[in-house]
Amino acid sequence: MKAEVINPFLESAKLVLQQVIQISPSTGTLAVKSVKPIDDHIWIQIGMTGQLTGNIIFGLHEQVAMRIVSAMMGGFTITELDEMGRSAISELGNMISGNAGILLSNQGVTVDITPPNVVHGQEFTGTMPDKALTIPLLMDGIGELDIQVLIS
Repeated sequence: MKAEVINPFLESAKLVLQQVIQISPSTGTLAVKSVKPIDDHIWIQIGMTGQLTGNIIFGLHEQVAMRIVSAMMGGFTITELDEMGRSAISELGNMISGNAGILLSNQGVTVDITPPNVVHGQEFTGTMPDKALTIPLLMDGIGELDIQVLIS
């Protein structure tokens, strides 16, 4: 996989997070990491078809997801990721991926995205590859959002 495939998702995630929760995230270090479900994490999986095929997975700790959803709801503090919270975090993944699709299209790469699938911890039942190209976004006062690209 080419590392430049992650750039539209990184650019899009930064833009969407700035617009939705008024935070300017910093970029962590690009790495190839193991992909594995973790009990206290949320995974937003978006499929991609077209000239690029595979999955984008946004991984974040449950507490980070709740902080993001709280910010999306104008600062209303949530204490559990209920159906409304899962819907909000799902929409965040959808917005990031849709915007990245537009950026890819502007580069001449045609892609379609699937609706997001939000999975909590060990609920993940699909097959996951062993490794993914991963870059974390670090958000002061909120936490970390990992962007994992599994595209061929």
